[in-house]
Amino acid sequence: MDESPFLKLKRWQWWLLVAINIFFLIAGQAAAVLLGRFYYDKGGNSKWMATLVQTAGFPVLCIPWFLLRPSREASTSSTSPSIKTLALLYFVLGVLLAGDNMLYSVGLLYLSASTYSLICATQLAFNAVFSYFLNSQKVTALILNSVVILSLSAALIAVNDDSDGPSGVPKGKFLIGFLCTLGASALYSLLLSFMQLSFQKVLKKETFSVVLEMQICTSVVASCLSSTGLFASGEWKSLQHELEVFGTGRVSYVLTLVWTAITWQVCAVGVVGLIFVVSSLFSNVISTLSLAVTPLAALVVFLDKMNGVKVIAMLLALCGFASYIYQNYIDDKKARRLQTHVREIQHTA
Repeated sequence: MDESPFLKLKRWQWWLLVAINIFFLIAGQAAAVLLGRFYYDKGGNSKWMATLVQTAGFPVLCIPWFLLRPSREASTSSTSPSIKTLALLYFVLGVLLAGDNMLYSVGLLYLSASTYSLICATQLAFNAVFSYFLNSQKVTALILNSVVILSLSAALIAVNDDSDGPSGVPKGKFLIGFLCTLGASALYSLLLSFMQLSFQKVLKKETFSVVLEMQICTSVVASCLSSTGLFASGEWKSLQHELEVFGTGRVSYVLTLVWTAITWQVCAVGVVGLIFVVSSLFSNVISTLSLAVTPLAALVVFLDKMNGVKVIAMLLALCGFASYIYQNYIDDKKARRLQTHVREIQHTA
């Protein structure tokens, strides 16, 4: 925060911006997960389609990006990176995003929901390591406490998940699912750290339009790669059959895919926005918090049971969340005090 442009905002404005991005991430991820469960429960079976819908909703972001983009003079300033640099950056991030989405899809195919969620919680540990080396993120006692508590919360929910795993999965494919999910958690954490590094070292812009621009461009690359995989694998041939046998009808099938794509984009805006405003580690903490919030949504939508273990997991998640929020409050207060001191010295000079 010592070099962040958001220090120019008033404290309540900065926290409001953080709260909006947290809402986007948690609400978007919870809705997307519920819609994804609905897709599989009603007869969906395409890994590449499940991968594609995670990024295919990027056109809905073009309207706010068009309204928020800076003027031509501002966008062509001397601090703006070249077109080649931006193209290379967005292509690399898009490839990483597509690979990460596919690994998650394969992992969910071969693992039970409980095992899948438990492994996904390891992304916080990966992100703490990557943020330390790539983003110079200090791992304080409060951050470590938050990571441990949130991971424990997600683990409790995963162990308590009553849903049955896929039947008839051999050990070989189970191992593939385990390794894919573990690799996806590591790749997702690496992607968040690379995004934060890109904001700091390459983009160097102060408007929220850069967040939308990054999300749109990386989603275009990831969607193109996912579409290529969908047709190259031959899974597109089974989509007509999925449409016909979908449990709630053809219209419901289409709407499920459309809204899944939209909610994933809402979630992605929250993820990238928190990286831009705070840090990649904070964004990952909120993503893990969503693993504890999602059962509440499932309780309302699917009438899932909320037993004592899930209640304890929810309380742990809130404690871990509060721990990390308090650490960011301390950092913010320290940075603003330092900024005030520097201004007083400059004024005196």
